[in-house]
Amino acid sequence: MRRITRQKRGVGISLDDVVVTQTIFRRFAHEFQNHFDVDVAIAGAGPAGLTAARYLAAAGKKVVIFERRLSIGGGIWGGGMTFPVLVVQEQSKHILKEVGIHLIDEKEGYYSADSIEVASKLCAATIDAGVRIFNTISVEDVLLSGNRVNGFVINWSAVEIANLHVDPLSIRAKYCIDATGHAAEICHIVRNKVGRLNTKSGDIEKERSMCADLGEKTVVENTKEVYPGLLIVGMGANAVFGSPRMGPVFGGMFLSGKKAADIILKQLK
Repeated sequence: MRRITRQKRGVGISLDDVVVTQTIFRRFAHEFQNHFDVDVAIAGAGPAGLTAARYLAAAGKKVVIFERRLSIGGGIWGGGMTFPVLVVQEQSKHILKEVGIHLIDEKEGYYSADSIEVASKLCAATIDAGVRIFNTISVEDVLLSGNRVNGFVINWSAVEIANLHVDPLSIRAKYCIDATGHAAEICHIVRNKVGRLNTKSGDIEKERSMCADLGEKTVVENTKEVYPGLLIVGMGANAVFGSPRMGPVFGGMFLSGKKAADIILKQLK
């Protein structure tokens, strides 16, 4: 009887390498196939992308994020100059409180948070809300229907890095979000291949030098639909509309993600 109990607990049971491979591939194939056609597809799992995804999924929408890197969180992990601390202000602290992040009230509306805790808990909360995150996948183009972006063209990041000629796959979505940060990669693709963006010049205005106070305000103001079906969030919004960066102050990033979710939810009633 003792031997049977030990076996049920997995003690002494040998592993089959091929079964391990089959298990991994079977689960990935099922989940990947289940996200070929979604409500919202997001490029980039940084602070704004994760926040937008969490609110959208919590509202019952089917959301997928494609992250080029192995890890998620974007610039959160590094805090300020690799000191693992970031700052938020009063108006955005509720977003972090919702996912159980401990904030220290410093002074005059400044709150500090452990950047590692922020990245970890924000990611966990996003997954718990129902979002599926696929890492090591890059968005290399957009899918179009008439003059509207209606999906992403994706490939393995390793294919991109190795500069291999391997044809990509397509993911359809009712709305897409560019959350690629300073690079605003999806907006560059649309501007270069499709047409004018919703900016004064129709072009990408380029990010300006640091001014935390102005950057925090404009990153939320600039969060909008820049081309039919495509929204820009986070630092990409300031890059597209020519506003300043704000360094390790992240409140505007979280508010930007929430604003994008609100805009889309009004359209997907």
